[in-house]
Amino acid sequence: MILLEPHNTIIQTTLLDKIAKPSTLDVQFVDFDGVRFHLTSGDKKTMILLSMNIRCWDELARYGAMDILKREYGALVLDQPENEYNVSLMIDLEQVPQDPESRDAFVMSIAMLKRNALSATFERAFQEQKELETSGGKAELMEIHYRDEEAIYVQASPDRVTVIFSTIFREETDRIFGKVFLQEFVDARRQPSIQNAPQVLYTNRDPPLEIRHIAGLRSTEDTGYVTFVLFPRHFSKPDVAAATISHIQLFRDYLHYHIKCSKAYMHSRMRARVTEFQKVLNRAKAEVATGEKKTVSGRTMVHR
Repeated sequence: MILLEPHNTIIQTTLLDKIAKPSTLDVQFVDFDGVRFHLTSGDKKTMILLSMNIRCWDELARYGAMDILKREYGALVLDQPENEYNVSLMIDLEQVPQDPESRDAFVMSIAMLKRNALSATFERAFQEQKELETSGGKAELMEIHYRDEEAIYVQASPDRVTVIFSTIFREETDRIFGKVFLQEFVDARRQPSIQNAPQVLYTNRDPPLEIRHIAGLRSTEDTGYVTFVLFPRHFSKPDVAAATISHIQLFRDYLHYHIKCSKAYMHSRMRARVTEFQKVLNRAKAEVATGEKKTVSGRTMVHR
């Protein structure tokens, strides 16, 4: 299966093009989960403004998203974002590192703006888990309503961090495919080679116990809840924690992307099979004789 990249390719390619050849710019585009971006140049072609609008910004800001963005981007973060956007970065192309490796790393960090904003909740949960190892108890249940009728719930405990995704399957076939995929996640963990993978639990319609007290949760047949149980080994080291955050926040998009790919593959196979059946039927048709019949004297026989 294909793993989705945590960075935005449009931001990456556009910035690399403008670094090589500065020019006027005004581009608006949308990423997964309805996140809107705006790339524009000001009066000076080498000054690029990147703005992002994400519907769960108020929740992310409460969990420390702005602190993380300032840690990652420093003075690039504007105190007053562009109108109708939640956060803006001002990028001076003349200050971009000249070394190719450093330049690519800088552009990649800018392209991961959405990923870094969403990481605030997970980084806070990982920190809370370390504190609860000695004090005990449970941390606050953090909610990220990043899509209409769908959310991510994160809660730290003394020995784990629980991440719950609620997702809506709009079609009956999507629900069937989703159940097959998610059951494979559960079964695959039984293999000896991936015993250290996070535990995955799936429930249909009924919310997990950790969030059952929340008012307004959907409990319909088209609703599914996926629970990931992260243990300290999944986030104890900085590089491992960064990889965990990058992968887990894209889980919902990963799941629905592969459901659509599977449906497209099955439709293509069905069309190919129909084409083969049509060929067989065409070969089975009886050929109609069109030759003329003549008598012994050479006259043509005419049917009346």
